Amino acid sequence: MNEENLCLAQAMVGMKLDDKAESPRKTVVSKVQEKIFSGGGADGEESVDRRRTRSLNAPSPIQQFGPCGRIMKNSAMVMTIQDPASQRLTWYKPPLTVLVIKKVRDAAVLQPFVQLVTWLIEEKRMVVFVEQAVLEEASLQASADFCTLRDRLMTFRDGKDDLTDKIDFIICLGGDGTLLYASQLFQQSVPPVMAFHLGSLGFLTPFEFDNFQEQVTNVLEGHAALTLRSRLRCMIMRKNDGNNVSVGVGKAALNSPIKPPSTFLVLNEVVIDRGPSPYLSNIDLFLDGKHITSVQGDGLIVSTPTGSTAYAVAAGASMIHPNVPAIMVTPICPHSLSFRPIVVPAGVELKISVSPDSRNTSWVSFDGRNRQELFHGDSLRVTTSVYPVPSICAQDQISDWFDSLAECLHWNVRKRQKHLDELSDLTHSGSNDTLDSLDHADQLDS
Repeated sequence: MNEENLCLAQAMVGMKLDDKAESPRKTVVSKVQEKIFSGGGADGEESVDRRRTRSLNAPSPIQQFGPCGRIMKNSAMVMTIQDPASQRLTWYKPPLTVLVIKKVRDAAVLQPFVQLVTWLIEEKRMVVFVEQAVLEEASLQASADFCTLRDRLMTFRDGKDDLTDKIDFIICLGGDGTLLYASQLFQQSVPPVMAFHLGSLGFLTPFEFDNFQEQVTNVLEGHAALTLRSRLRCMIMRKNDGNNVSVGVGKAALNSPIKPPSTFLVLNEVVIDRGPSPYLSNIDLFLDGKHITSVQGDGLIVSTPTGSTAYAVAAGASMIHPNVPAIMVTPICPHSLSFRPIVVPAGVELKISVSPDSRNTSWVSFDGRNRQELFHGDSLRVTTSVYPVPSICAQDQISDWFDSLAECLHWNVRKRQKHLDELSDLTHSGSNDTLDSLDHADQLDS
């Protein structure tokens, strides 16, 4: 007996079928349905769950719409999103290891880097990891203050050493590129990231280095808000990797092992463009297997909300707060007056491939790295990753974002319009007056 029949039988056993007080029009089936969908409340009263939940689409206080409509329950409903205001950092045990990422070949970051590493080792007794390439910088090797700390550091090499489960905490010194590099180092779970503004733009680096001791101590004690910056999971499916076996191939090709697809997690965006070709890109775009459109232009940007203020905004897209679960699709110089950027739900899968009748191939890059060519028959699959980047806030999720908009992008900055004096307006203005004539009259009065 399946679950549905069992529920129906239990409901029928628990009912009083010989109740003559009931209306004769209410059949056994109708009473069974009433008992099942009322939630088993006492005295026939309907039990309604009043808890406020948050889904990927919108706040959803209830899941029933009118007398008959309701959300169908399935396994995908377990995917919910927290209220951003409740996202706070907590440590279930004290952090012991910290990765310090420094902007390379920047003399302005040298002294702050030495001060921070010295304080972490001597005051906080933490194990500090740095990249081997940082220690090989000539300016750092010439520093007398750093010579005593060199042997007390743990090192790694990008692409060779695995940092998974070795790092408890990340500190970035530089610009937005240091945070993108931290995301690239951890292709699964990412430790909390604290980014100090020592670069040029600093949209993703909210902390100032002046009082770093107090700020780092507060974070280590768990007094900080978090912004969970979603990432995109990108997979390149190659035509000749064994996933698509064409007719007429030899036995050697059939017996060859299938190569796993290349997978990248990006924090800002994945860009598909025409590369060095003089022809337009001709790219097919699919959403959950359905063909949406074909892009004819310089290319396509698929970005996260965090990346909406990067390349996407320069291509005409809207700016989206990092806590909004969404994927942005922005064309690059489309050869169409009606192709506008769109925003799709975070849970969908996008498939991007070179159109069969395209004159050229396409090129793809992930957060500006790992640039490679997409050939005819290859495809790129993009969806939201389950591993976000926990970015530590200097104030909170809202204040940090709007401060960055104002300071870095000068959002909505213009000269204030002059105020017209009410008495002057009533005395001097007429039906045919213009603003220029009023300004000229004010200048004569002064």
